Amino acid sequence: MNQTSFRLRTLAVALLCAAALPNAAFAAAPAAVTVQPVPELRADFMMGADVSMTDEIEKLGGKFYDAQGQQKDIFAILKENGVNWIRLRIWNNPVNAADVVEGGKTISRKGEPVGGGNNDLAATIRMAQRAKAQGLKFLLDFHYSDFWVDPDKQFKPAAWEKLKGKELEAAVHQYTADVLKALREANASPDMVQIGNELNGGMLWPDGKTWKAKPEEQIGGDDGFVALLSQGIKAVRESDPSRKTKVAVHLANGATNDLYRRVFDLLTKKGVDYDVIGLSFYPYWHGTFDDFQSNVDDISSRYAKEVVVMETAYAYTTEDGDGFPNLFNRDMQKSVGYKATSQGQASLVRDVINAVAQVPGQRGAGVFYWEPGWIPVKGAGWRTGEGNAWDNQAMFDFKGRALPSLAVFKRVREAGTAADVPTLLPVAPLKLTTYVGENFAPPEKIRVAFSDDAQREVWVSWNDVSAEQLKQAGNFKLVGHLSNFDVPVEAAVAVVPRRNLIEDPSFENGKLEGWTITGTAAAISNERNPGNAKTGQQSMHYWLGEPFKVEATRSYAGIPNGTYSLKAWAAGGGGEKSIELIARDCGDGKRYTKTITNTGWQKWAQYTVSGIKVTNGACTVGVAIDGQTGNWGNLDDFEFIRDGAN
Repeated sequence: MNQTSFRLRTLAVALLCAAALPNAAFAAAPAAVTVQPVPELRADFMMGADVSMTDEIEKLGGKFYDAQGQQKDIFAILKENGVNWIRLRIWNNPVNAADVVEGGKTISRKGEPVGGGNNDLAATIRMAQRAKAQGLKFLLDFHYSDFWVDPDKQFKPAAWEKLKGKELEAAVHQYTADVLKALREANASPDMVQIGNELNGGMLWPDGKTWKAKPEEQIGGDDGFVALLSQGIKAVRESDPSRKTKVAVHLANGATNDLYRRVFDLLTKKGVDYDVIGLSFYPYWHGTFDDFQSNVDDISSRYAKEVVVMETAYAYTTEDGDGFPNLFNRDMQKSVGYKATSQGQASLVRDVINAVAQVPGQRGAGVFYWEPGWIPVKGAGWRTGEGNAWDNQAMFDFKGRALPSLAVFKRVREAGTAADVPTLLPVAPLKLTTYVGENFAPPEKIRVAFSDDAQREVWVSWNDVSAEQLKQAGNFKLVGHLSNFDVPVEAAVAVVPRRNLIEDPSFENGKLEGWTITGTAAAISNERNPGNAKTGQQSMHYWLGEPFKVEATRSYAGIPNGTYSLKAWAAGGGGEKSIELIARDCGDGKRYTKTITNTGWQKWAQYTVSGIKVTNGACTVGVAIDGQTGNWGNLDDFEFIRDGAN
């Protein structure tokens, strides 16, 4: 999964991990959730769980209980709840090869276990054997690193740091073969092997990197990536000439079709031999269900491959189990539309399973939930010395008791009852805004609430809006009807003069449309992550793994002369050489600025440049960042307003 932003945030938060809650007598089993069955599921549909933290959690005292409070093997509990596949990651040698730099400070941890599961070969074998003993199938996830890899980082293992070209390719082949041999000898061979993890930009950087952060960067490019990937696949095929062991290639951002076309068009062109397209789809990061459905439908047909969601997850609470800040927060449930409850968690997982099951030609092969057993146990953190930022997205409560939502993997196959079908809740009137004299198009879809703690988008047909209603400021009522439901809906529409000259001020269109990026352009992006946004789901994000200077600006012409103000909200880790709101080229020769000082993740502050004199009908406004290696932050809700404008 993509954790760069998360890692940076947690480094900026100086909190100590508290111990996991002590085991205590359990109350009566919580009420079961409602789960609408998923029709036409393949008999062999993968109901998967990544439980790579299990070995470490149990070593540190963690225990697991079924829904009735009886202590059991977690693998047995998962099987009882419909899970039929287990996913385990493997790291080459998960110890710190050097001291660790955290929050700008060097911490002496050379030679210590890295944490995060310490998923070496021995731990992987132990867990794989337990899965096999329960009759569960096993997906092995090679990271080809000593620690986490994802789209933002693909670090080589320390032992391979100096290897390049054929030597590095040989190392990938030999290591893959050795791991598979050891698993075979332990009677724990994988049923599917994932070569690399979230390979949006390649693997084993820079040799297998497919994109440049700057023109002079030396990378292996597409050819380097394909060569390394192919060596891993070759080792799998050699270990199982019968080809019963499936090979998967896994990317993140599961709702981004152009990414998948770019990578898998390349693999098709190069004749890479694989069986399954793997996706990560976290709705609070990666996009809408509609975009996800469109992507999996397209790629399964375009490449004639099965598709499997290798990672998804959602919160069952916004509470925290160990005093370490959680990744999922209250704003995320609002943006995605599912309540952070056990029912909401079950409903989201059910809807992901349903989306995959709908892929044409029965090519939707399965869904894996990421780390349902990562309960808060002291020491079992993302890294040694950190706490657990995932505990509220587990499918066991903070004491290790299975949540009712865990049964979703079994319940989607059952016949169900009328009570399991979610019903539409009353639809509150909408509030919409449009601007005097501009075109107005009410939303084609609106999100409505259902009885299973989920909000889903439904189509709505609206009555026509006349030009007269938009000629001047005022209010009017708009009436519509929900498609597929015999339910009317109303909207109160406010027609107001446009004050803020910045269109899409909170970046919700998913682009940087209208912005000019100069300098180190790779440092700036439109990020979909409600946890990093002031409002909505998107924000302007900056980060780069090296020093950078960049400006993001918008230029205006033909605007009325007068005095203006520029405002924006900012939050981030701090440490930049400088970060400023700027306004220039407004006719008086001045450069107006306001210094931004970030103090931490989600510590938002609004900054204002006031008294901007526009004398030539033009002005350029934006933000200028002079950043050091690893500086990160987000900007949101920009305003450029003429003072006194109505």
